[in-house]
Amino acid sequence: MERRSFLNTLFIASAGLGLSQNASAEIFNKSKQPPFRRCDFSVDDNRISYFPEGLTTPLKIIQISDTHLWMDDMRGEQFIQYSKRMSKAYNVTKHFRTGEPLNPVKAFEEVLDMAVKRKADLIAMTGDIFSFPSEAAIEWVYEKLKNTGIPCLYISGNHDWHYEGMEGSSQSLREIWTKKRLNILYQGNDPMMASYKLNGITVLAIDNSTYEILPGQLEFLRKHVREGAPFILMMHIPMFAPGRSYGCGDPSWGAKTDTSFGLERRERWPENGPSQVTLDFHREVFSAPSLLGIFAGHIHRQTIDMVSGIPQFTADANATGAYLEIDFRTAKD
Repeated sequence: MERRSFLNTLFIASAGLGLSQNASAEIFNKSKQPPFRRCDFSVDDNRISYFPEGLTTPLKIIQISDTHLWMDDMRGEQFIQYSKRMSKAYNVTKHFRTGEPLNPVKAFEEVLDMAVKRKADLIAMTGDIFSFPSEAAIEWVYEKLKNTGIPCLYISGNHDWHYEGMEGSSQSLREIWTKKRLNILYQGNDPMMASYKLNGITVLAIDNSTYEILPGQLEFLRKHVREGAPFILMMHIPMFAPGRSYGCGDPSWGAKTDTSFGLERRERWPENGPSQVTLDFHREVFSAPSLLGIFAGHIHRQTIDMVSGIPQFTADANATGAYLEIDFRTAKD
């Protein structure tokens, strides 16, 4: 789909994904705030604008996903057998608008410069910022972000912690490299789930980079739903939407549909498909009364889906210079 044409096409999917009306009402009744009325939003190219009632201070978020930085140094020499393929994957790219030659380093720097000029309130990085967990690349990103002076959010993607061919399950490798390399980017927050409250809007960050949801992450979601405050959800892999052939909570996800495990040299997806926790998470996300939207990456395309009245946006790859600009606007804007 052409990048512009997606603006004129909404895939509307509504049936069968939410809790029952009674269950939704029960969530409302248990919340600490009165029922929230979902607000209007508009899409203009890669800019999404929300218009929540009663918002007194505007909020601007710049979302960056799938930069795929591959820079490395001598510290990575012992891991070359695991990083070789991805270190060559995105050396040269083309700009998503102009088609001009580009590379991930320049693309990332340009978006950070833009975020500073537009006085963003938050830079949200939704995974695959790295093609593998290179110390040099992680340190470079950390310094670049610190120099902006803008608060940052980071969620890992499936490549950020993955050295291809290294022994271990996805869960164990994520835990190892999150602690050894990526931890600096979380700034003391829980890598698996965190919340950020900015100008009346709550931003939830949940790591679903293994395609699965952990029990603690489901409870984390439920806690914020009960609070009843408006929030957005950010993750790397988009939630499954009917008609799509990918997504967290896709009932067909599993060993039979895993065609890339050999190329990526990783464990195959499980024979039994998504866990019940993951399926419950999917159902409850699309039944959350105060959820304003979901923002993800992973697929390297800018898309929008509507499921049970909740929009889900995916950002195009920042390796090509792309990003999403998310504005929460007051009545005066």
